[in-house]
Amino acid sequence: METTQFPPKFLELLDSEPGFNRESFVDAHQKTPAPTTIRLNPFKKADIKTGNQVPWSADGFYLDARPSFTFDPLFHAGAYYVQEASSMFIGYILQQIKQQEPVKILDLCAAPGGKSTLLNSAMTTEDLLVANEIIKTRVPILADNLTRWGMANTIVTNNDPKDFERLPGFFDIVLVDAPCSGSGMFRKDPEAMTEWSEANVNLCHQRQERILADVYPALKEDGYLIYSTCSYSHQENENILDWLCQTFNMESIRIPINNDWGIVETQSALKHAWGYRFYPGKVQGEGLFAACLRKKEETSDPGSFKNNNNQKVDKQGLELVRSYIATPEKFYFFKVNDDWLAINNVHKESLNLLAHRLYIKKSGVRIGKVAGRDVVPDHELALSTIVNKDVILQTPLDYNQAIQYLRRDNLTIDTADKGWSLMTYEGQALGWAKLLPNRINNYYPKELRILSQPAKS
Repeated sequence: METTQFPPKFLELLDSEPGFNRESFVDAHQKTPAPTTIRLNPFKKADIKTGNQVPWSADGFYLDARPSFTFDPLFHAGAYYVQEASSMFIGYILQQIKQQEPVKILDLCAAPGGKSTLLNSAMTTEDLLVANEIIKTRVPILADNLTRWGMANTIVTNNDPKDFERLPGFFDIVLVDAPCSGSGMFRKDPEAMTEWSEANVNLCHQRQERILADVYPALKEDGYLIYSTCSYSHQENENILDWLCQTFNMESIRIPINNDWGIVETQSALKHAWGYRFYPGKVQGEGLFAACLRKKEETSDPGSFKNNNNQKVDKQGLELVRSYIATPEKFYFFKVNDDWLAINNVHKESLNLLAHRLYIKKSGVRIGKVAGRDVVPDHELALSTIVNKDVILQTPLDYNQAIQYLRRDNLTIDTADKGWSLMTYEGQALGWAKLLPNRINNYYPKELRILSQPAKS
């Protein structure tokens, strides 16, 4: 990549940004490919070959080369997530501010789900994650990635930021990974350069202010706002921090960092709010800006909603469904149409409240449908961490069989087992199949199947 391929005036404007070094920045874009990093799922221990650890992430690792993730069954099992290293700093911020008591966290602009799974990794089952995506067409990928991660303490919503005004003071922590001009992704996505302009930076700044103002009421007093962009522009970063401190009297939180990490610590011009800049050439990662602030204003109570649905409980169906869950006494079971779902008991009231104020697309874990004396299990249950593996049949697959299964090809396996089975690879569940006397019915979801062919070695 030649320097002249950067947008006009881009480097000139960047020269005035804190900690920017033009030579190392340009060299990183011209001579150094974007590193490949993955983040392991702490809830699904798997034997995965990794390289050096990402300094600010216990679960993040650099890979020596970029494999074909499409043809790695452990990727489809949710044993890890492919995530850019700098973005993992959001998880580090959460670890610095999260208290011992249970918290409710909102990831406002969540698709495709990298930061949602990052937050979820640092949470306990007593904590609740609401992952929201504004754009309807991006919700499925968000839901799929949280399904792979496997936890039941998550709810996916499809709402505009303004809708969260209906939940005053509900969240302890709000992450706004704001839509931005995208200059931090130039190395990974050179096409982003063609869309960058000073006018677009200003437009993004205005959009960011609107989003933050809309969601602000949903943050409780003394709650934390984590703000991030993949932009280098002052207007979208330090200027936003000054605006937040001036408009809402928020308090800036300084995050402890190691000088060896290469992160540039900055302060905004007016309110001296702390921010953290990531530059390729200084860090082994892409461009990022992140900051944390605390809300000091009093907030009204979000209230509650008691579910007065007196629908007769299907006790027989409930008992069948409960048998598929490892610790059923810890979960609240409910139905959406014909599907049974489960969420941690502690989140029942929150779910009822959210269901009456937001548009929910996914909640907890979808277990499946009851058909007579049988449960037709859902794919969400297969990938969850709550499935009862002690009583459910499991069929281990080798690599070639796993790829066949993920392609929804016909499987031939020498087994005398019959009935519903979890299809597993190296101990990790991939999905369901029905073992019949003369064939195997592959129930891997059609919309998730691998469509391409593996490369010939």
